[in-house]
Amino acid sequence: MNISYGKQFISNEDINEVIKSLTSDFLTQGPKVTEFESKFAEYIGSKFAVAVSNGTAALHLCAMALNVKEGVNVITTPITFAASANCVRYCGGNVFFCDINPETFLIDTEKLKQLIASKPKGFFSGIIPVDFAGLAINLEEIKSIADENELWIIEDACHAPGGYFKDSKGVTQLCGNSQFADLAIFSFHPVKHIATGEGGMITTNDKELFEKLVLLRTHGITKNENLLSKNDGGWYYEMQELGFNYRIPDILCALGISQLKRANEGLIRRREIARKYFDAFKNHRVIKVQPIELHVGHAFHLFIIQVSNRRELYDYLKSKNIFAQVHYIPVHTMPYYKGLGYKDGDFPIAENYYRNCLSIPMYPSLSNNDQEMVIKTILDFYGN
Repeated sequence: MNISYGKQFISNEDINEVIKSLTSDFLTQGPKVTEFESKFAEYIGSKFAVAVSNGTAALHLCAMALNVKEGVNVITTPITFAASANCVRYCGGNVFFCDINPETFLIDTEKLKQLIASKPKGFFSGIIPVDFAGLAINLEEIKSIADENELWIIEDACHAPGGYFKDSKGVTQLCGNSQFADLAIFSFHPVKHIATGEGGMITTNDKELFEKLVLLRTHGITKNENLLSKNDGGWYYEMQELGFNYRIPDILCALGISQLKRANEGLIRRREIARKYFDAFKNHRVIKVQPIELHVGHAFHLFIIQVSNRRELYDYLKSKNIFAQVHYIPVHTMPYYKGLGYKDGDFPIAENYYRNCLSIPMYPSLSNNDQEMVIKTILDFYGN
């Protein structure tokens, strides 16, 4: 039997809800889309939510809504999936990377301040911080930096639905609630907390941005009578922006609504698994795990260990049918970004993290026996 690093869980209730949707009058843009948006916004704590075809589409639409274009400069982390940076390039903007904190693996706020200060006032337009692996970045701190420099924020919360941090007043701030970010995005890829196959969500508290996103999601076309320049009849619509077909089908939203019901249950299980891994490896002479203090509010999309002989451990686990993964190859080392002038050595902490990181199996349906097998196999590799 194989043990993968991540895995979706589809229940009978999920299947039944999709069947109901398949036998309804709608397969594409129907009532399940708005229902999913409403329930997800309630779960996250935002005023508005816009469901889209995937997390990359969500990032692209956010960049468009915030008027990223040629000459616009945006900062993000090199330890993320490429889409966090690519969305800026889709719009013609320029990507600037900021190195990570070696303990949190999140964008380093001190280095962020230094990067912003190294350029003239107004050089940067925005920041795309990432709640990497499910650990919530302190967006209150990022917001303070952004406000001082008149920058917008897109929070990439793909790894962190249900994750949170405590603000300076001790208030729990859920990832994606848009209290400190202009926009936030999520992914519903099968290995994420909520699976729809493909799918994404944008959350915001800004009504103007929400309306712009809804327009851009569907070719820039609207039938909203309040927005039309004229109205020739019930069939009439206008294309007011150059948008995209980034819609999500009703059947996937039906699955998302059903999955959302188990989101908290899945989060609890992820944290149980993480604690067991931590206890198994915390005192190991070779394996490094994040400090237990960072577990508070962590959504644990991933559980990452750091080892000096990562390739050998990866291959050994694979030989035992345990399939680990690496998250991520630093974006600035990709050939495309090297073609824009980045090079190896530009962000040493991110590159050192990459050389040693390994994501081991983490998903709510991971059984206790399978987790014990993962732990035992890793310890056996080191001769414990």
